[in-house]
Amino acid sequence: MARGIKDKVAILGMGCSKFGERWDCGAEELMVEAFSEAIDDAGIDVSEIDAAWFSTHYEEINVGKGGLPLSIALRLPNIAVTRVENFCASGSEAFRGAVYAVASGACDIALALGVEKLKDTGYGGLPGNLGGTLTPQWSANGSAPGNFAQLASAYRAKHKVNRDDLKRAIAHVSVKSHANGVKNPKAHLRKAITEDDALNAPMVAEPLGLFDCCGVSDGAAAALVTTPEIAKRLGKHNLVTVKALQLALSNGSESGYNSWDGSYFHTTRIAAAKAYKEAGIEKPRQQVSMFECHDCFSITELVTMEDLQLSPEGGAIEDVMDGFYDASGQIPCQIDGGLKCFGHPIGASGIRMLYEMYLQLQGRAGDRQLANPSVGMTHNLGGSPMSNVAAVCIVGAYG
Repeated sequence: MARGIKDKVAILGMGCSKFGERWDCGAEELMVEAFSEAIDDAGIDVSEIDAAWFSTHYEEINVGKGGLPLSIALRLPNIAVTRVENFCASGSEAFRGAVYAVASGACDIALALGVEKLKDTGYGGLPGNLGGTLTPQWSANGSAPGNFAQLASAYRAKHKVNRDDLKRAIAHVSVKSHANGVKNPKAHLRKAITEDDALNAPMVAEPLGLFDCCGVSDGAAAALVTTPEIAKRLGKHNLVTVKALQLALSNGSESGYNSWDGSYFHTTRIAAAKAYKEAGIEKPRQQVSMFECHDCFSITELVTMEDLQLSPEGGAIEDVMDGFYDASGQIPCQIDGGLKCFGHPIGASGIRMLYEMYLQLQGRAGDRQLANPSVGMTHNLGGSPMSNVAAVCIVGAYG
């Protein structure tokens, strides 16, 4: 019987590049930037890494296929490097590979690194469809803003929400994240906005305006993981360990049957329930200290708050407007600024979320530091509301 991975893996070190329009460098330099911080933080030599997992989504655009780009850029010691891709949850997939390798005893120290260089593509949003086996199944699903705008419409219909109330709530979601991003020197966008700015911004797809959509960015993030015992032998204290890591993927039922009403993320609910069980969390609203969720659009964040069981169904709007998820609230969300302020270099985003949880749990988040957090959670979503992959990772103090 599966026993889970709770407290079997410790984060030895992490690193994150500056996100933004990084015209000054290529994907290789971004990888080196994130890795250099991670290995310095871990206090080990590159020769001590046993295996690596490398996430990037648009491989032909960025760095080429396979694991060679990571191995060559970092001069890894001829170890196994596995390239993974799972839509926008690719970073979480890389972290899962490294964590499972350590938990199984196959590796003592493993690396997960994600990178994406999207600004060079010339697209204002994500690059156009590059084809593949899934394309015929979802090619008629429309644009990303259009898909998530439909999520907003379905949510409004199900919970009988007034249009203006929803728009004010998702505006507050963006205002909150921008206020947090101002304090983060690694964020792409570091400018506070007001509710009026968000409400009066150019419309992208009703009800989503310009400030309800995350941007495109370049960036990389890295994590080195090991066992708690090895971490202690290396002189590490105040350990951050992985409590749970679960993925759930759509099987087509959302778009193929009438059982899904379009107002929530079916996979997120499944991944969250499994992660809470693995981590031993019975009351997430009381036990989770902070979280990062996949705020590709402000409505995504609001709906996810309910899917993660942090707000009751239909109750996220009230919680958002009450400041429950603000930096000074009960469960701060996107304390680093989120995708809204970092942008979304696909391969890096999942690991970037973990980077903030790691810093917060170690008391090293600077001006953003929260008071005594004990449990952090990340939610990384890939695909569209009707066909997606959801990843939920929970980390916390060891023991």
